[in-house]
Amino acid sequence: MTTESPQILPAAPADPADEYAMRLALDQAQNAWLVGEVPVGAVIMRGGQVIATGYNRPITTHDPTAHAEIVALRHAAQLLGNYRLPECELYVTLEPCAMCAMAMMHARLKRVVFAAPDPKTGVAGSVLDLFGQKQLNHHTALHGGVLADASSRLLREFFAERREAARQLRDARRSAAGAGTSVGAAGEGLDVEAVDTLSALPEVQEFPEIPVGDAQYLSMNSDPSQDNMQDNMQDDTQR
Repeated sequence: MTTESPQILPAAPADPADEYAMRLALDQAQNAWLVGEVPVGAVIMRGGQVIATGYNRPITTHDPTAHAEIVALRHAAQLLGNYRLPECELYVTLEPCAMCAMAMMHARLKRVVFAAPDPKTGVAGSVLDLFGQKQLNHHTALHGGVLADASSRLLREFFAERREAARQLRDARRSAAGAGTSVGAAGEGLDVEAVDTLSALPEVQEFPEIPVGDAQYLSMNSDPSQDNMQDNMQDDTQR
């Protein structure tokens, strides 16, 4: 008897409970942006309650495994005292990569819900469907596209800001070179407007520490009216 491969369910209509959980994940993604990380957030739910949260932090923690999903899984496993999470559902704002997908399967999650597809590293159907491999000994239900527009927009805005800051710094250095002055790595010598833009890119050690893993740090003020933009993700939206 063969095990049926999981199917990615249609994106619409989204269940209100799924939208609620995904908005919490989007709040976590905003936290990642605030510390200079690619804005990806994750929330683990069980029976409608938040068990753990996480946001992308490989740069600030010097840990290549610190994707939002992994951070949330670690907190959930420690809180529940079990590395198996069969009654839990994980919500993440970007399609999981291979590392995160396998961690989810090892955790025996009940269901995985993601927002935006990742055409570069996504393994829930974009690059390949790791969740649908019949050879694996566990399969989890998969649902994609919940609040995908909001997640895609957040990623686009983040990378647009980074590119603009890099452009302004590059232009300032060229101007300084032509004038015979120097511009430091942190933007010394820039005008006020340039410094304001470059302030989005401080040194890693200057980033604020935002707690993860505890529901008390979640914002409940997501605005549904902001989720109506219909655009595609750009190719550089990867972690």
